[in-house]
Amino acid sequence: MNTRFITVMNQKGGVGKTTVTVNLGAALARLGKEVLLVDLDPQANLSIHLNVAIHELTCSIYDVLVAQMELAEVVLPRLRTRLSLAPANIDLSGAEVELVNAVGRETLLRDALVPYLRDHPCDFVFFDCPPSLGILSLNALAASREVFIPIQTEFFALQGLAKLLGVIELITKRLNRDLRLSRVIPTLYDTRTVLSKEVLADIKAHFGDMVTTAKIRKNVRLAEAPSHGKTIFEYDAASTGSEDFTALAQEILGRKNAPPSRRRAAREGPAAQAATPPGDIAPAAEAVPGNGGHAAAVKAQSLVFLKRRHKNGHDARVRVSRRRMRQVLARGAAARAVRA
Repeated sequence: MNTRFITVMNQKGGVGKTTVTVNLGAALARLGKEVLLVDLDPQANLSIHLNVAIHELTCSIYDVLVAQMELAEVVLPRLRTRLSLAPANIDLSGAEVELVNAVGRETLLRDALVPYLRDHPCDFVFFDCPPSLGILSLNALAASREVFIPIQTEFFALQGLAKLLGVIELITKRLNRDLRLSRVIPTLYDTRTVLSKEVLADIKAHFGDMVTTAKIRKNVRLAEAPSHGKTIFEYDAASTGSEDFTALAQEILGRKNAPPSRRRAAREGPAAQAATPPGDIAPAAEAVPGNGGHAAAVKAQSLVFLKRRHKNGHDARVRVSRRRMRQVLARGAAARAVRA
């Protein structure tokens, strides 16, 4: 079985990483794929989302990383139809410190997956990462072949991405030559605001074909589902959240998405289809799908202005400090290329 290993990460919190991991995994399982979700966040939001009593767990992904326990002993098989979970709990918060002197600490998860997948083949393995770039995130990147970055369509969406792209490039060079940035997923998209459309256009200008056609719209049902320990399909299969994640799963599988519902087409209107990048932003070079590291970092560095619409209806330019961007972006050749 040709397994796809995917890390879902963004060092910025509150962008929908766990929501994407749970519901995209559930959508793929509904489409007949065998899916394993791995919770690498000490907050254990992924596990809680699937109604796992994290305080009653006898073992977790912490024991795999720190105590070299077999992954098969930790995984909760078929928690949903074709959907399994390697849960986490608060113990995982100590792993960063306990693994600091461990030999080969960046590849512990990759090594644990090999025997597990030999006996339990999967079509997809998703890693839900914490909003940081520590040992846990490095383990996920070392074990993956693809990175999905959820980006909220709001003003600060692209800030801080340069550091993440630099880390992906570094991992590709030193630990995992198969790793690449595969998809950028727009989340928290508000069809009613000009700002969401403009930021989405900016994201597409910088990442090109890596940006998914399917957008995850703001939906109260998606926010309510975790408190009930359910996926969006269990909580409200008729919601726009369910519709969006089904479309995203079909896109990931390379299937042609069904045309949007009448309700969605009426809500978004023709303006959503015709959104174009604001004229203030310097045009970026054409993006190459999956190129990931250096090229994407250069594009991210070229961002200087964003447009924000105020309540009085006037557009105001909001300057993003060049100095701050230089501090977080990789120095040297990338910075000189942009200045040139």
